[in-house]
Amino acid sequence: MSVIDLRSDTVTQPSPAMLEAMARAATGDDVYGEDPTVNRLEAELAERLGFAAALFVPTGTMSNLLGLMAHCGRGDEYIVGQQAHTYKYEGGGAAVLGSIQPQPLEVQADGSLDLEQVAAAIKPDDFHFARTRLLALENTMQGKVLPLEYLARARRFTQEHGLALHLDGARLYNAAVKLGVDAREITRHFDSVSVCLSKGLGAPVGSVLCGSAELIGKARRLRKMVGGGMRQAGLLAAAGLYALEHNVERLAQDHANAELLAEGLRDAGFCVEPVQTNMVYVQMGDRAHALKAFAAERGIRLSAAARLRMVTHMDVNRSQIGQVVEAFVAFSRK
Repeated sequence: MSVIDLRSDTVTQPSPAMLEAMARAATGDDVYGEDPTVNRLEAELAERLGFAAALFVPTGTMSNLLGLMAHCGRGDEYIVGQQAHTYKYEGGGAAVLGSIQPQPLEVQADGSLDLEQVAAAIKPDDFHFARTRLLALENTMQGKVLPLEYLARARRFTQEHGLALHLDGARLYNAAVKLGVDAREITRHFDSVSVCLSKGLGAPVGSVLCGSAELIGKARRLRKMVGGGMRQAGLLAAAGLYALEHNVERLAQDHANAELLAEGLRDAGFCVEPVQTNMVYVQMGDRAHALKAFAAERGIRLSAAARLRMVTHMDVNRSQIGQVVEAFVAFSRK
């Protein structure tokens, strides 16, 4: 039985062509700055997204951590969404390792942060308070794409309030494909951007932090500090280069499959949230664990959550979407 894994788009396997590109990669010691494939990946992504420099790291969590620590010192504060990955799903690293205080705010229905609420959360210049240094956004946010007009307002807002602006762009390219724009149209509003290569783009590992030469210089030192220096990392960087060249436009297929899944589940009577990119959220309530076990018997891997998230990706095709809908229908008739 072939497995249909909808838990995340991190579960993809590298294609034969990607593995071939990895096998052919020229390598060197990246800690010494001597890996030509890593250097090419960093230079290419920085150029694509409109930044002066970039840094290749093992994970998106590390990329975000280095960005936050490069922007903020001990005792500083960043403002972030309550459900944002940098706040909720990264082990508290900014606080534990960077001594940076998070100020979480509720995320709006469209995935944005209310800038009036952000303004109210900025601390006065008073030694009683942490110094507010940074606003961190996420795009996509639970599958939702932040509008370009909102990003422009956020940029003006941070400039007016003396804040830096960081983007957790783990699924940046999903957002760009959905909007039908070059990714630079999104990233040009930010001081730093973290991009994940191992989600919808299909690389086995790796993220890239982009920013100014000064910020990336700080991040490189911090990467060594937290154990992120890699040696012949060109094997991994080659996968990222292949993904950027071959796997961006095809994200539209994942979006179409997510909408197909959502439509099928709605027709079957399930409560499904509107879909924008590659994430489908279904309200399952207390049936979530039973559904997970039922689906597993049919070769479908799901998370168990009352608000169930399913993520489409390159290893799930259109016919398999039909199988998933059939399984949900069968479960509903139990």
